[in-house]
Amino acid sequence: MKKRGMPGGMGGGNMMKQIQKMQADMIKAQEELEERVYTASAGGGAVKATVNGKHEITSLEISPDAVDPEDVEMLSDMIMAACNEALREADEIAAGEMGRFTGGLGIPGF
Repeated sequence: MKKRGMPGGMGGGNMMKQIQKMQADMIKAQEELEERVYTASAGGGAVKATVNGKHEITSLEISPDAVDPEDVEMLSDMIMAACNEALREADEIAAGEMGRFTGGLGIPGF
């Protein structure tokens, strides 16, 4: 009777190397995603928010025309909308990029 070993011979050493490479590639991709910037606007461009892949707001531009002392609530809504859209874009791109590593395994956050 013939003994069956792990794929790749040598007790799965080749498989471990592949896993380690995939892990290193994932870390590199994650670092690259954290450095990317995402920009979105609201109110027809009156408010523009830029975030990075770490979910930090790095820039917030508000047109003077958007500042109406009588309607501060509208300005707040535009700021939230622009920030949320930029964060949503960051999450969608990260999910797509990391999805190529997880292959749809359903790992939360990827």
